[in-house]
Amino acid sequence: MSENELSKKMLRAVLQSNKNGLSLTRLQAEYKALTGDFIPHKQLGFPSLEGYLCSIPSVVRMEHSRMGEVFCFATVCNETEHIAQLVARQRTSRKTGKSQLVNCQMRVKLATFMPNAKPRSSLRQPEHMGRSSRSLTQLSIGNRGYGAFSHALMRDAQHDAKITTANQNRTPTIQTRKPPTPSEKSDKRITLPTRFQRELQAHLSRNPQQTNANLNESLAPGKTRTTQTSTYNTQLVQNRLKDVLNKYSNGFWVSKLPQLYKELYHQELPSDVIRELEHWTHVCIVEKPCSTNPSELLLYPANDLTPVKTAPVPSKMSPALGKPVSPTKPVSLVSSKSAVAPEIKLKLAELLVKYSHGLWAHALPKLFQDAYKMKFPEHVLNDLSLISDVCTVDYPMPDNTKKAILYARSSEDENQNKVDLKIPRVIETAGQRISSVAVPPLVIPKEEYPSVLVVEASNTSDVILRYIGEGYSQAQEALEDNMREFYNQDNKKPLQSPVPGQLAAVRAEEEEEILRASVSEVMTDRVKVYYVDHGFFEVINKGKLLELDEKFFTLPFQAAKCKLAGLEPFSKEPAVLKQFESIACGKILLAEILEREEVPLVVLYDTSQDDDVNINASCMKALQDRSLENSLQVNSVYMNVAITNVCSDGTIYCQLPSRGQTKLNEILEKTENYFHSRVTSEFLVSKPFCGKCCLSRYKGKWSRVEITNLHGSRVLDIQFVDLGVPASVEVIELREIPPPFLRDLITIPPQAIKCCLADLSISVGSWTPEAVLWLRDTVLNSTDCSMKVSKLDETKGLVNIYLFTSKNFYDTERSINYQIADSDLWKHQKDVFLSSSSVSPMKMSKEQSSPGPKKIMLDARDCSSHTSARLPPQLELPPVGQNMDIYVSVACHPGHFVLQPWQDLYKLVVLMGEMILYYNKMEEKHIPIEKNQIYAAKVENNWQRVLVKGILTNGLVSVYELDYGKHELVSCTKLQPLIEEFRQLPFQGVTAQLAGVKQKQWSEEASIVFRNHVEKKPLVAQIEAIQDGPHPWDRKVVVFLVDTSQQDTDVWVHDIMSEFTEELTKAA
Repeated sequence: MSENELSKKMLRAVLQSNKNGLSLTRLQAEYKALTGDFIPHKQLGFPSLEGYLCSIPSVVRMEHSRMGEVFCFATVCNETEHIAQLVARQRTSRKTGKSQLVNCQMRVKLATFMPNAKPRSSLRQPEHMGRSSRSLTQLSIGNRGYGAFSHALMRDAQHDAKITTANQNRTPTIQTRKPPTPSEKSDKRITLPTRFQRELQAHLSRNPQQTNANLNESLAPGKTRTTQTSTYNTQLVQNRLKDVLNKYSNGFWVSKLPQLYKELYHQELPSDVIRELEHWTHVCIVEKPCSTNPSELLLYPANDLTPVKTAPVPSKMSPALGKPVSPTKPVSLVSSKSAVAPEIKLKLAELLVKYSHGLWAHALPKLFQDAYKMKFPEHVLNDLSLISDVCTVDYPMPDNTKKAILYARSSEDENQNKVDLKIPRVIETAGQRISSVAVPPLVIPKEEYPSVLVVEASNTSDVILRYIGEGYSQAQEALEDNMREFYNQDNKKPLQSPVPGQLAAVRAEEEEEILRASVSEVMTDRVKVYYVDHGFFEVINKGKLLELDEKFFTLPFQAAKCKLAGLEPFSKEPAVLKQFESIACGKILLAEILEREEVPLVVLYDTSQDDDVNINASCMKALQDRSLENSLQVNSVYMNVAITNVCSDGTIYCQLPSRGQTKLNEILEKTENYFHSRVTSEFLVSKPFCGKCCLSRYKGKWSRVEITNLHGSRVLDIQFVDLGVPASVEVIELREIPPPFLRDLITIPPQAIKCCLADLSISVGSWTPEAVLWLRDTVLNSTDCSMKVSKLDETKGLVNIYLFTSKNFYDTERSINYQIADSDLWKHQKDVFLSSSSVSPMKMSKEQSSPGPKKIMLDARDCSSHTSARLPPQLELPPVGQNMDIYVSVACHPGHFVLQPWQDLYKLVVLMGEMILYYNKMEEKHIPIEKNQIYAAKVENNWQRVLVKGILTNGLVSVYELDYGKHELVSCTKLQPLIEEFRQLPFQGVTAQLAGVKQKQWSEEASIVFRNHVEKKPLVAQIEAIQDGPHPWDRKVVVFLVDTSQQDTDVWVHDIMSEFTEELTKAA
């Protein structure tokens, strides 16, 4: 055997035994440990080890991590496939439980942590102050959270799967408990980081949590501020209460009534009113929510205030009406509700179910017309109470009553319960068929992007995978360790007379591993088994079957199934399965879970490369007919070129006459006619995801688009794949591709060709706005251009061309390239820094890219007026000593973190979506920038409200995100004036520090512990102190933080930090 073949054989042996890959350094060490020598790459004629490994792709597959480090993996071939299966069932690293190449942070895709912009329920309130010795402030249930809560808020209490925090193990319940006095306080200690838990476990188990709720006392909301008045004008108070209920028609907590009353009428609410509410049935309905503390009550308008078949009673200033109505003016009893036909309501309910995350009321008429070919009654938009029986209404922008969001009335919680009850029954029944002892069902991880090991797929709707991480692969490791130890202690009882469906322990080929398996088929001397934790079949000798002890039934089967979103119609296509096997099987990927069902609907991503690879989209592209592509050749000339887009980085998109273009136009015309002939809502896109192919209008006609980014649940970025035009749109503007045309449209490759001008001294990404505008004015939308191909850069997918607007393509000196190179359009080039790596497709003018209105041009002379405009109102905080539900967006250390009000976060999501839609239609222009002024800034793919902290000489600006608390560096071209519409919502980011701790300097270890417990999590904050400043962003609060995500445990963060500090002191 030659030295080269011997080296290959040894390399394959080393790599196959390390399923997570090896770095180059470790590969050398492992190779030497096996052979006694280093890899002889120089003897084989290669100056570097990496060069040698690249020359043997049949043995080594090389990948780069996010940090740039090269990792090596064994290439799987037919001869080694069985070894790969064994490696797939091999236990993972005890340190991480996942591949070193998995990028758990993923890319930034969402506008915020919460894409579902719906009102949220309150978090469960803490019971006591932990081990702090400070005197306790009696808490009124009236300050259990912040904001007025609606019935829709109650309804939406179920957990949103997009929140990627450990808090989401259960849905936060709406519950408040009265804190005990210091003498009643429990001695229960706090749950600590893992390395500090052991010595406290026994103590924790001996001190159950005490509950000291005093119903009578807690039913006195506003107790400290209420004037003790026994006589008051009952009629006046009742009329005012009706006004309040009309303003908050979806209901609110009784505990908030004193505060609302004082804000509206500048008077204290008489104390007797709270006790009389239940008797005022003609004014209001008092409800005790289920699954909450009985001391907390909800208040709704009485049924007769908005009867189904009579005209509603308007308030003095009803948000639904949007204009004052005199209370003494006679109200017409001619009901307009009868004009809202049952058919209209039925179709509206259908639309709202389709858009479960809410629908803007102002978008309803056009959407209704498109879906059902009938006009929606316009008068309903002026009085949304007319449709209150089929939807609930929320006003995310309090100062703009015309901006209302409609939600379906059907209870999502009930639907979720039905699903949850159904899944365990199915899985448990399967377990009972296998054995008399049922195995518990596998619970889908709560993370936004759980790591998974893809095993195999017979079709894309039946993909076998394993979840990676704590409670899954790590629990499986522990189980198999216990099984190996158990069966090595003379507990080897052969399984007599195996039958299909029976669970067994199987001795694996390594003779040291014992795995759980299900008997699939029994033959004469052999049996076919399915490894229930690893997801593949194997035929083995009967002698390897052992009885599975009942103590190994506790862990759910780890081999799970999923289906790939968007590939359902092509789940068994050979081209799709071949592509999936080559890019996904045997890899550890990230799974975005769209539907948490028995077989979840997912999108898979490979994040081991510099750019994330959407597995679903890559498999879909395998269906494209390559014969319909534009095959370009160097030095060839092409006529009748249509320039469809000029990007701000200098790249150009164009179309050429081709078979693919002709076929595409024919199918899109048929699709247009098909939509006109159908009266249905089935083609509305209700589950958008990145990589999804669908349709959207461009210049009045339906065109193919791909979703490239999501900003919450209603706003998203798309790319018109046949035009090269990006846009930001609302989800209601998208349509599914009709089934009769789906295959034809999917098989046609994108018709837009990405080009750049050849022989320019200015590279792509360094163009000035003046040069971009000149090129757009010269060639955009021209259909009579010519181009000559200079170079094909396949690595970048870029074609270098000479572009002509005349027939003189034989003379390069008459090309656009020479004209723009000789101009003075680059004179400001040094002042502009547009990195090609950070350029977003949304920079281009929406006069060409947006299917909506024309681009917005802001004159720089008008910008100064925007910088000096009024600031948003200051965020209202509860009084000192009371609770507030919050979300921690940034956590540096206990002395500095940023919190946001939990109940108002959905309003921030709505605002971010509106800013994206507005500013992405603007031309990128220079504006005067002043320090300490607020602007709108584009940070990555989102628009944020920012404060300018500093202006650098290299064209960058230091900004502070006023809603999220982050510091960023952005290009000066990314700033725009913050218009008045986006100054209504108070800045949501509040700087805070942790109360109950004395330390002022925090070590990196302590900071990491703190971040792990609070960052990106919803918590309850108890206000200890408020330090006001001259500006909203200068205000600082001192708070206690409590994690109440566990049903019966309150985790006080200051106790964790105190405990951690004590342990560090002892260790020192």
